[in-house]
Amino acid sequence: MTREMIATRDAYGKALVELGKTNPNVVVLDADLSKSTRTEWFKKAFPDRFLNFGIAEANMVDAAAGLSLCGKIPFASSFAIFATGRVWEQFRNTVGYSRLNVKVVGTHAGISVGADGASHQAIEDIAIMRAISGLTVIAPCDGPETFAAVMAAATYEGPVYIRVGRANVPTVTNANEPFEIGRARILRTGRDVALFATGALVSVCLEAADLLSKEAINAAVVDVHTIKPIDEETICAVAGECGAAVTAEEHVLHGGFGSAVAEVLVRRRPVPVEMVGIDNQFGQSGTPEELFEVYGLTAANIARRARQAIKRKQS
Repeated sequence: MTREMIATRDAYGKALVELGKTNPNVVVLDADLSKSTRTEWFKKAFPDRFLNFGIAEANMVDAAAGLSLCGKIPFASSFAIFATGRVWEQFRNTVGYSRLNVKVVGTHAGISVGADGASHQAIEDIAIMRAISGLTVIAPCDGPETFAAVMAAATYEGPVYIRVGRANVPTVTNANEPFEIGRARILRTGRDVALFATGALVSVCLEAADLLSKEAINAAVVDVHTIKPIDEETICAVAGECGAAVTAEEHVLHGGFGSAVAEVLVRRRPVPVEMVGIDNQFGQSGTPEELFEVYGLTAANIARRARQAIKRKQS
């Protein structure tokens, strides 16, 4: 089955324009990257509600904080490496500590940025952002889910970080299905192993489940779009039913999505867990496809880890 390919940054740009039509309090801030982040689409439609701060991301986030105190709903955007790393102190001390209604969207996240290389590949952003108390962290898996996540964030009171990408990804969710912050989506049921994924790795896990089915291994696939607050109930229920789990993410393993899932399972429903992600390395230049292969973010590797988890369950 051929799935529509959409970049999640494109879905973000479209969602902002729709928000602008219905909510006059939505304002958009950018740090001189509006063409790449797709916030330029909002700028063209609502120029009086768009602010470009130049290469001054810390100033942008502090201004977003001030706007939120005036009743506005600011969406501040830059590449994820800058939107999280360069402004972590401002987001932690000004936005997070005061529980301000600021939405930061980091585009070009992960190694799928491609040829821009390690300096522009944010593969630590989930870890550093989910460490902030009270912050909501969302990594949508495709275009429809990104659109829904942005719309939901606009009505959600409190600070939110949304992680989106540059590369086109397959559409695996249905735009007509309800989206709820903090509620994971079970895309495929199974009994032998649970594949928990976030962001671009959700579609890869669906491919892995297809590979495993050829070996009579029945894999569940769960789209955990909200990494914080994470859906503990669904994770425990599916992992408990299967008795083994694999996590998959386009991010370093230390402190990332897999760690978040493991934190839940070790406390509430211990099962064998294998993790697929970037293991203590920086990124490098290459196409998204080449880099996913180099770092093992592939259906074949996820299937291999699933077999290992099942073997550990049976030992």
